[in-house]
Order: sequence, then C-alpha cells, then structure tokens
Amino acid sequence: MRKIIVFCLVFMASCTVGPDFERRDVYKDRQIAESLQLTGRDLKIDPCWYQDFKDESLNALINKSLSNNTSVLSGIERLKQARTSVKIARAEYLPKLNTSAGYDYARASENIGLSADTNYFSLGFDANWEIDIWGAGRRLNEKTTAQFWQSYYNLQNIKALIAAETASTYFALKTAQEKWRISKANLALQQDIFKTVEAKYQAGLADLASYNQSKYVVNKTKALIPALEAQIKAYQTALAVLTGTLPDELGVDLSLKKANPIKKAYQYDMKKLFDLPANIIRTRADVKAAEKAMVAQNAAIGQATAAIYPNISISGLLGLQSSAGSKLFKSSSKAYGYEPSLVQPIFHFGQLKNQIELEREKMEETYQNYRQILLNAVKELADSLTNLQKEYQTNRASQNAAHSMREAFQSMKEKYESGLIEYAALLEVQQDLLEAETDLAQSNGAIYQKIIAFYKATGGGYNDEK
Repeated sequence: MRKIIVFCLVFMASCTVGPDFERRDVYKDRQIAESLQLTGRDLKIDPCWYQDFKDESLNALINKSLSNNTSVLSGIERLKQARTSVKIARAEYLPKLNTSAGYDYARASENIGLSADTNYFSLGFDANWEIDIWGAGRRLNEKTTAQFWQSYYNLQNIKALIAAETASTYFALKTAQEKWRISKANLALQQDIFKTVEAKYQAGLADLASYNQSKYVVNKTKALIPALEAQIKAYQTALAVLTGTLPDELGVDLSLKKANPIKKAYQYDMKKLFDLPANIIRTRADVKAAEKAMVAQNAAIGQATAAIYPNISISGLLGLQSSAGSKLFKSSSKAYGYEPSLVQPIFHFGQLKNQIELEREKMEETYQNYRQILLNAVKELADSLTNLQKEYQTNRASQNAAHSMREAFQSMKEKYESGLIEYAALLEVQQDLLEAETDLAQSNGAIYQKIIAFYKATGGGYNDEK
C-alpha cells in the first residue's frame, strides 16, 4: 500500500502538462556587447550613482523621491498584491475543509394525503480536494510566482526611472538658474553701456539710432528674465511632485544663493564609459520584468492544456444528523460519506483547444514585447554613449567661444568708450556674448543630462543577474 501511495505521488508530480519555459536568446550578450563596443570589464553601477555629483541637495531630493513618490508607493502596493496572489494560488489545489450547522423544518400539504411536520438537524464537516494530476495547480503557482517577480522588477525599474527623472529635473532647474544669472549679469553690463550711450547722445556725440539700439538691447534682455523665472518655478514644482510633497513642503534649499554646479562642466571619467559587463542590457529591470511576463504566459499555456484532461476530485462528509435536536449528539446520529468524481471533457465545440491556441498566441505577443523592450534598451544605451561623448566636444567649443567673446566684448567696450568705434559694432558683440555664455550654460547642463541618461540606460544600478 505504501508503495502504491508513493507511486501515485511521484506520478502526480511528474504529470505537469504543457511546455516548460526556455529563455529565447533574441541576441546573445556577446552580440550586444560587440554592437555597443563594450569592453566587458564588469563595471558595477551603483544604485546611488547620483552621489558621485557630490550635491547634498540632489541626494536629499532623490532619497525623498524613492521613499515618497506616488509611483514608487503604488509599485510597492502592486508587489504586495502579487505576493498575496502567490499565497492564494498555492492554496487553490489543496484539500479544503468546511464546517456547517443547519436546521430544516417542513410541513407537507394536507392535499397530498398524510401530512406531518418534519425536522432536520445537522452538524459536521465536509471536505473536498481537486487532485492536481495534470499540473494545473503547479502551473498556476508558476504563473503567479513569475508575476510576483515581474512586479518586483517593475518596482526596481520605477525606482531607476524616478531617480533619473529627479536628477534630470534638478539639473534642468540649475541650468535655468544659471541662465537667469547670466541674463541678469549681462543686463547690468547693458544698462551700464546704455548710460554711456545716453550721455553721449545728450552731448550730441551719439545719434538717435545708437541711443534706441542700446535701449532696445536692454529691454530685450529684460524680457528674457520673466520667462526664466517661470521655468525655475515650474522645475521647483515638478520636484515637489516627484518627491510627493507640496511645493512649500519640499524641505530642500533650491534658492539662487546656493552654489550652482552648472557654472562649470562636470568632468566624468570617459575612460570607464565602455567598461560595462556584457549582460548589462539583459539584467536591466524592465528587460527582466518582460522576461518574467513570458514565464507567466508560458505557464498559462500549461493551465489551458491541463483543462483538456480528466478532472479528478474527492469530497467527503463527517458529522451528525437527526430529526430531533435532543438526539443530535447521540452516537446513533453519526453520519459520513465520500464521493470520488472524474469529469472528462468530451465535446466543447473546440473551446478548450482554442484556449490553448489563444494562450500560445499571447505568448508570441509577449515575446515580441520582450524583444521590443530589449531593443529599446540597446538603443538607449547606444544613444547615451554617443551623446555624452559628443556633448563634451560641444562643451569644449562652447568654452572657447565664451572665452573669446568675453575678451572681444571687453576690447570693444573700451574702444567705444574711447570713441574709436560706433555703437553698432559694440551692439553685435554684446548680443554674441549673451548668446555664447547662455550656450555654455546650456552645454554644462546638457553634460549632466547626458550622464543621467547613461546611468538610466544601464538600468540605474537596479540590475539583477539571476
């Protein structure tokens, strides 16, 4: 008897119908690494990569975003739900025991003959067990477990995205503040020159055109400042949303008084840019989540396949039954019974087979979605590597241009004050100086943005090699 039981258990465990999941390597890690020209030196990306910028305000904002952002908190709740679903699925095909108590009274109609009152008292337990011979329960458990890990990786991906978005918004704010400072500084210079032009005009040494041109430049620069101030306010509000707080409750000093990192170009170690492991794409959280979606859908095929096989279940009853409440607990009231059951689907108009086909088609869709996410990840990393290198080239040219324009402006200003040139010549240099300094600030900010995009494209440090 013991051997028979063991054999049955082994038989049940081995009969899991449907295909087992096998990872389809769309592209080998080596292929991706060669395409991106990665060295494979296994550079590890720290989830706290933003701390390399050594900006306490930024660190505080990201830490607050990761703990209080609504998307992160929603992701945590979805993970909890997925974990509960796993627990529910594990109990689906286990024996279930219920207890019940009841009383039934009936009086038959006198028109059918002998009429009598009947009483029926019952108390007991009933159990039922749908035996998971074909693995439907095991596939259900496999599916919900995969969905749990999918929720886990989705949460990791949300954290990576929120950290990157917070950092990007912060440096966009700092770039706008630096442009505001440059505009204010240039406005002060232009107002100073306007005073000189105005004095010459009143003395008859400058014509009306020069006077109006100088006044126009002052007002044009003034017009830039309100728009920049509006940008600054918008970025501050965006940071409040990212951190899950109201704008006046941000708790981080974002004022113009603080030192601005955008004044200088951040020097990133470009030598280690390509020192990433070959599996950097496949271990990204969004790619892992897409892979777990395939695991879950593959299990759904197994569930659909199990539905075409016989369903075997056992139910039983153990309790007390009596026509009088006073006799319910006597030994003569004992009752029990059991009922094995087998149900074999025969004719369902193709519904069960079509369900299997439907799940296979969904699997193919899920696979194509996985491919798309993986290819997008490759594109993001390739673009970030190129963009960061090119931005440093742009930045060097912008630095040279701004330096040249500062010297040119100083020289032309001295010549104009000495009466050696007309104001029109100084006007052109004035405008070029503001443009050159603004372009440099934009490029300095763009370097930070490109570095953030690089870390985001690598997975933001939330990479899982399992």
